[in-house]
Amino acid sequence: MTDILQILLIGAVLGGVYALMASGLTLIFGVMKIINLAHPVFIIIGAYISYWLFTLVGLDPILSMPIAMIALFCLGIVVYKLIFEREASSAKYSEMTVLLTFAVALSFDGLLGVLFGNIQRITSPSYAVEAVMLGDLFLPKGQFYAGLISIALIGALVAFLKFTRFGYAIRATTQNREAAQLLGVNVGLVSTITFGIGIGLAGASGALISFIFSFFPARHWEWIALLMSLIVLGGMGRLMGAVVGAFLLAIVSAFVGSYFGSTWSMMTFYLALFLILLVRPQGLFGEKME
Repeated sequence: MTDILQILLIGAVLGGVYALMASGLTLIFGVMKIINLAHPVFIIIGAYISYWLFTLVGLDPILSMPIAMIALFCLGIVVYKLIFEREASSAKYSEMTVLLTFAVALSFDGLLGVLFGNIQRITSPSYAVEAVMLGDLFLPKGQFYAGLISIALIGALVAFLKFTRFGYAIRATTQNREAAQLLGVNVGLVSTITFGIGIGLAGASGALISFIFSFFPARHWEWIALLMSLIVLGGMGRLMGAVVGAFLLAIVSAFVGSYFGSTWSMMTFYLALFLILLVRPQGLFGEKME
């Protein structure tokens, strides 16, 4: 019983981090129908920002997280304006974004490789190697802090979407872009800011995972299937679905890794992506496609 509770704890805190990683991706898809294959590379950029701030000036990665968020928010707006805005009204916009974001991912991958090399790095604050003891159970402090902060950020995002005027505009655009525009919503501005917020959330998750996982430029290719499995399981464009999917798959993955090995742990996400597309492509919370 203790072993089961231990695995549940580890899976739950990682689920919070995975949920934050996926939240920006599903938010962007919900508003603009952009299938952002480059999302994980923005997470890597956020991790590098925190890593170098820690290495060069000793700034704790949790404290550098707002810097990573702001930097990635600005980068996201620039990328959207330069690449995605012009074709936003195209009938095949969603299909086009697959190729566009793939090209963006390749470009940033190459740039990061030139700048930093394909060397595995990890931020190493003191709490990254410490644990919180809960009776017979233990919880790595790094994962615990990252999970709590991730849940807090997702809660702040939900509150922003639910209780602010701009949040209403985002939700309206998500539900029906044309109707929102007819009612006076500036969907161009909403799309630009939402893309920035989504990429900013990638920066925040990058700062948090910088002391949980080792990373290097090409690591983003490993994470894209993981993130896609989370948002497809929950339903594309469904924030709460992505959160539920993250916790479910993180816990299942923790059990699989514990009993069958770490290699099979990652296979959990690939298999889940395959099965959900085969059995219920709209996901747990998505509407059935016509």
